[in-house]
Amino acid sequence: MNESNIKSPGVYIDEINAFPNSVVPVATAVPAFIGYTPQAMYEGKSYTNVAQKITSLAEFQAIYCIPDPPAPADPTKQYSPEYYLVLEKSQPTEGDYMMIGTDYYSIVPDPNTIYYLYNSIKLFYENGGGDAYIVSVGSYGEPSGKPMTAGDQIINPNVQLNDLMGGLALLLNETEPTMYICPEATLLSVANNGTLMQEMLLQCTEMQTAISIFDIIGGNAPDPILYTQDIDAFRSNTGTNGLDYGTAYYPFVATTLMQNTDIDYTNLFGGDVTQLEALLNPPTDPNPTAATILSNIEAGTGLTVSQYNNSLVTASPTYALIVKHVLSDVNMMPPSGGMAGVITKTDNEGGPWLAPANTSIAGVFALPINLSETQQGDLNMDAVSGKSINAIRSFGTLGILVWGARTLDGNSLDWKYLPVRRTMTMLEQSCKLAAQAYVFQPNDKNTWEGVKAMIGSFLTSIWKEGGLQGAVPADAFSVACGLGTTMTSEDILNGYMRVTVKVAITHPAEFIILSFEQQMATSS
Repeated sequence: MNESNIKSPGVYIDEINAFPNSVVPVATAVPAFIGYTPQAMYEGKSYTNVAQKITSLAEFQAIYCIPDPPAPADPTKQYSPEYYLVLEKSQPTEGDYMMIGTDYYSIVPDPNTIYYLYNSIKLFYENGGGDAYIVSVGSYGEPSGKPMTAGDQIINPNVQLNDLMGGLALLLNETEPTMYICPEATLLSVANNGTLMQEMLLQCTEMQTAISIFDIIGGNAPDPILYTQDIDAFRSNTGTNGLDYGTAYYPFVATTLMQNTDIDYTNLFGGDVTQLEALLNPPTDPNPTAATILSNIEAGTGLTVSQYNNSLVTASPTYALIVKHVLSDVNMMPPSGGMAGVITKTDNEGGPWLAPANTSIAGVFALPINLSETQQGDLNMDAVSGKSINAIRSFGTLGILVWGARTLDGNSLDWKYLPVRRTMTMLEQSCKLAAQAYVFQPNDKNTWEGVKAMIGSFLTSIWKEGGLQGAVPADAFSVACGLGTTMTSEDILNGYMRVTVKVAITHPAEFIILSFEQQMATSS
């Protein structure tokens, strides 16, 4: 205690801090999902075009899902795609199809009704997700009332590039999200998808707080031979900027998110049961029981949709098979939501320096294409673009595993691995925020030593956890701050404090250098 502050006799207490300031690690696994939701309203407040943080699936459902009606009515369908069965002249060579009698029918959706965000959120939480941001850019649009052409890419006209770009821009004001995910980007045209991906990478580069996780158009139904055309289109449309802030996974994954109770006759032919009757009760193979049930549906008698649906499943094997095919198509999902959950789980178990690979995705049971080791090699390395793509592969009795943890910047020695990029982002942001505690401190040796000790202690703890490489801390990192090392006399006069941090993430004594400067308080 300063003796000059003692004005009168008595007992005085002087509390001295036993410990200096410390660096608190920032959150590393907080995805931000951008897309369309069933609704965006809670307690009379709209959450459309708002970056809203949630902590659980229940919270997402409370804000973004339509409330269920009172019993005994069926629960509200939060996502209700529409499918059609289109008669073909011969056996189709593309897309899903089935035989009814002697005829082939392609099973194709109304593209205006296909969305991915709702199920991606469910897949995220099924794989260990926690905190997340939701940016709802609107609710579902109107159906077109007609099927798309079998084998074509699904392009939903209700999914607009400007909507998704606007949702992305809202995240400029949020520094907590560490992953940008837009699963419905694959419902855009290839050109518009490329525009959005480049904007996401640019924003990640500017913010330096998040990475973007991309899905690849065509990954839902890849051709065994020509799938490489989809890969080439993706690589040519991601640009050249910010590649170390992006990562991509291929192909789509077959999930168990939606069950038999989620698909019924209201999802077929736009709910027109007269078209369904022609398939379930044909003149060549009449099914009077199914015909009676369909007549009752048209008449609107007092049973619920689920009760009628159960009756149809029992009465008509053809109907049960149709529902099974549609359910299979609906459950084919982009992997980005599941990967956000896998990354979150990996971070919680260890840290961002652990690769989110050699692990399964919960809720996934099949893949639309089984890539070989040679095919994966072409995804990992590309001589022309240098852009790496992570494969999701099936390994027999081992199951389906994520078999890669690379960024898009496959040619970079420093940034080609996702754990390196994410660990550096965590270290940068943690040190930057901690250094703000010294913004009003004098720019002198005491402050410099305090900053060095604070960051050094933080990096030592990261090294002990296995986040940095080296037998001893000196091999793993170094921190410099001071006159003659990181600053000149002119820097000090101008009020700048510069700190240089070297960390060895990939190999001991091979350092990635982090350098930042802070404007200190100056007299005006």
